[in-house]
Amino acid sequence: MRRAIWLAIWLWAAPGLAQETVVLGLSQDRVAITTQFDGSELLIFGAIRRETAIPDGPLDVIVTLAGPSQPVTVRRKERRFGIWVNTVAVPLAAAPSFYAVASSAPLTDILTETEDLRHAITTRRAIRDVGAASVAPDVANFSEALIRLREAQGTYLRLDGAVRVDQATLFRLRLDLPSALVEGAYATRIFLVRDQVVIAREDAVIDVRKEGLERALHAMSREQPLLYGVLSLAIAVVAGWGAAAVFRAIRAG
Repeated sequence: MRRAIWLAIWLWAAPGLAQETVVLGLSQDRVAITTQFDGSELLIFGAIRRETAIPDGPLDVIVTLAGPSQPVTVRRKERRFGIWVNTVAVPLAAAPSFYAVASSAPLTDILTETEDLRHAITTRRAIRDVGAASVAPDVANFSEALIRLREAQGTYLRLDGAVRVDQATLFRLRLDLPSALVEGAYATRIFLVRDQVVIAREDAVIDVRKEGLERALHAMSREQPLLYGVLSLAIAVVAGWGAAAVFRAIRAG
């Protein structure tokens, strides 16, 4: 009886021993936005930890980086009487301000729709459009339009094959962050995938904050809007007067 109990415990624990987990590293966990900020390079790297030999079959790695989510309204334009006008406006509950999904192989080859739905990995799954169907039946078209627009702006990235995996144990990704970053916490997720199924996940957070003059002006605009408005007006007046003085001096010379 005792032997049977030990066998049952071993069988229950064996899958846990064979489980693959992620050891994650970041080249930086904080990004400072200053007046000279024009983007940054981020290195995401790590290793796969195992208690047993490497299982058979290919191992793939998916990395996602998501900026703070915000409500977004997407409008459809149509040509009416020779001019383009907004005809339908669809509010999306939340869309990440920045979203990058990088993988060691094309996503369609390594990830099923079910796994994508479960873990919300692709850009389309990262956008929440709950309730928008009451405004327009073709909500998916509006979400896709938002994705195309932000891909053109460089704030949504899909990087198939950008994650390098060495000897099924080490992985790395170099990611170029654009200058148009929104302040806040950026969620980083690492997924290990075998046979199109996610077998492990690791999360981290990168803090993106304004620093120096940028932060001071941002804080003033929120905490003292009247003073910020007066100061902005004064700067505009002085700049206009200075430009006019320079032009007068050039013409007089």
